[in-house]
Amino acid sequence: MIKILVLTKRQYTNKDLLDDQFGRLRELPLELAFKQHKVSGLCLSYQNKREGRISDGPVGWESINAGLLKIPGLIRFFRRASQLAANADTIWACSDSIYGIIGYLLASKYRIPLVFDLYDNFEYFLTARLPVIKQLYRRAIRKSQAVTCVSRPLARLVTSYGKNEGVFVIENGVRKDLFKPMDKKTCRESLRLPQHVRLVGTAGALYDNRGIQFLFNAFDILRAKYPDLHLALAGPRNIPIPLDDRVHDIGLLPLEKVPLFMNALDIAIVCNRENTFGKYCFPQKAREIMACDVPLIAARVGSMKEILSRHPDWLYTPDDPNDLALVLANRLGDGVTGYDNVLSWSDVGAELESIFLKLI
Repeated sequence: MIKILVLTKRQYTNKDLLDDQFGRLRELPLELAFKQHKVSGLCLSYQNKREGRISDGPVGWESINAGLLKIPGLIRFFRRASQLAANADTIWACSDSIYGIIGYLLASKYRIPLVFDLYDNFEYFLTARLPVIKQLYRRAIRKSQAVTCVSRPLARLVTSYGKNEGVFVIENGVRKDLFKPMDKKTCRESLRLPQHVRLVGTAGALYDNRGIQFLFNAFDILRAKYPDLHLALAGPRNIPIPLDDRVHDIGLLPLEKVPLFMNALDIAIVCNRENTFGKYCFPQKAREIMACDVPLIAARVGSMKEILSRHPDWLYTPDDPNDLALVLANRLGDGVTGYDNVLSWSDVGAELESIFLKLI
């Protein structure tokens, strides 16, 4: 049994780690605990949440509020993390550069291994762009006993920082109890989406840095050719959604309804751009779409180029609505899936466990 301390922020990817019981930073500690390791988590909330101990199954979490000024809350977090690290065998630091730096300082103090998890290119985040933080962040990466990266492009970026050993790719898994094939008619009824149309769409961050505006352009290109073509959208947004009777805005969906949305689609689209986010991210929704066995297309960016290397005709040129329209039209004609086995969080958790076992 290994005593693992998890250090993270509480809110990420527009979700709350504890309230929403969502994502990588919740699922991987949970899987490690299921494998009989003692996992404790400390998280810093940037929203005003209930503080103190909160159990998530076998994982014992503690939450601290950052507060209005942030710095006092961060100091409280560091002090509590230091107390917990004194009784830990190892630290898994994740979610942002700050937590990797804190993990590095405490791992050095107590002479225990640090595993620094990168679910994204943290240098894209505002904090890591600050000169001193950026330097400390890269030092934390180089001095970590292991760095776990969500994608192969991100792992290659990490090695460019001078981290030549102990870099592992740990992709995101999928909750297969939620994401699985379902009856399309039933899913459309549940979300009040039209039945006898060709429905394409995307769920997730509807942001300009993901290139959502080019999806709108591509839909406009195709709408005359396909009178029964409709577009469905779900997720947070920072750009206006077209007001159109053939565009269906579902808004924000709770996690348990996202599989209904995906199974309602004829084609699911993973939008992205060739920027410092798109190059290194791992689109979680791509694997969830695959688990639902729904045909997809994606921007030819970062890890999607590798994931769909055997199906280049499913990839479109980012920022090119004409190519997006062409690839989408072709997929409306074939609708083939034939995806490789999609890993569950249990599968991914076993990969992470093997790294800890080698370090301890």
